[in-house]
Amino acid sequence: MTIIENIGTVDRALRVAAGVGLIAATLLGYIGPWGWIGVVPLLTGMIKFCPLYRAIGITTSGD
Repeated sequence: MTIIENIGTVDRALRVAAGVGLIAATLLGYIGPWGWIGVVPLLTGMIKFCPLYRAIGITTSGD
């Protein structure tokens, strides 16, 4: 299976920022362990691929 990028620049920046923010808030004790869910948007932003987008046929990459 080849991974085709389906996350655009703005979407990617928002995902990475949200992921880093959630993880930082967890590490700093502002929120509980559920903040580790920030790993998901961080990773999808880093690899420019979202499996959910693919499943429902969405792309923000502009291609």
